[in-house]
Amino acid sequence: MDFEGIYNSYLNNKLHGRYITNEDIEPILNDLKNDFEIGTVGTSVMGKPIYSIKAGSGKTKVFIWSQMHGNESTTTKAVFDFLNFLKSDNEIALTFREHFTYYILPIVNPDGAALYTRANANEVDLNRDSVNLTQPESKVLRQTFEDFKPDFAYNMHDQRTIFGLGKNGDVKPATVSFLAPSYNEEREINEPRQTAINVIAAMNNTLQQFIPGQVGRFDDGFNINCIGDMFMSQGVPTILFEAGHYPNDYLREKTRKFIFFAILSGFYAIYENVIAINKSEEYFRIPQNRVIFFDMMYKNVKINYENKEIITNFASHYKEVLIDKSVIFEAFVKEIGELDDFYGHVEYDCEGELFYNSDSSNLLKSEQKADFMIGKNREFVNGIEKK
Repeated sequence: MDFEGIYNSYLNNKLHGRYITNEDIEPILNDLKNDFEIGTVGTSVMGKPIYSIKAGSGKTKVFIWSQMHGNESTTTKAVFDFLNFLKSDNEIALTFREHFTYYILPIVNPDGAALYTRANANEVDLNRDSVNLTQPESKVLRQTFEDFKPDFAYNMHDQRTIFGLGKNGDVKPATVSFLAPSYNEEREINEPRQTAINVIAAMNNTLQQFIPGQVGRFDDGFNINCIGDMFMSQGVPTILFEAGHYPNDYLREKTRKFIFFAILSGFYAIYENVIAINKSEEYFRIPQNRVIFFDMMYKNVKINYENKEIITNFASHYKEVLIDKSVIFEAFVKEIGELDDFYGHVEYDCEGELFYNSDSSNLLKSEQKADFMIGKNREFVNGIEKK
């Protein structure tokens, strides 16, 4: 399958960047009314609509939801890319429409999306509310699941830049990660979980052609409060998608493409029924995510520490700040020390030169803005060296 060609043909250019809200998807939903059933399944804490999309007429039912964490929008973009493909006259799209029925909630947490927060307007993490169902968004998600009775459930998320794969210096960012959630404390594998495992193995085989060594697996510790674990415990094969970091791709436009590849290849594997083969060995060979990355790492820098000059390392990390409906990445110093077994997505050798703050002091503190000098000639602004 020509994944690159299909993606380039059906990329939805109306969505871009990290800040995706109801306002962004409403014009697209209006355009899709001629092709799919567009509806509203409920409202958020602040009264915003939670939209739904029903597509296809096949026997195999797939429930997809994205942005239950409001600031995790990469998969939302990929889902709309997939819908752009699905409405086309491409032969594979026609096959999918005949074989599958999709029910999609593109933004489960519209308040969090507007505020650019993980939690909803009541500051509740919806992915820890699957048992108590204290929030209107949680209730909508559960009711939709129960009414639709899916054969597969796709739980779409973003993950932070801290996650990586590999060891002994040969490390890469976890650009895409998956999980077939556990359905019990013992992490046993029953038929629904086996089915999810087999789909993930098929998606991983595709992604290894494009991002070798950059596909990870999330920890499968059981937590019934998490929606994926809850749905798996209800006997529905559930797959967690995590859109992560690709080098120099903080807007997640590259990662968006790889999520699209995963969606496409997964559905094709289900259609072709290659998922009937046990792929547990392949699944568990996917390396588990580890927290090993900072955004920037500065090595061999001289600082003033307890009135002594020492050579050490430090790292900075971006905080995502919403300003005028744009996400701004502001770099702050995060950790100071040897930082063994940690890496930077960007690394600098400071060659033993002295660290200077903007006030010419040599004191380096955690959480200070990453604007500084190394020596007399190397200026760093927002964590990055000026050329």
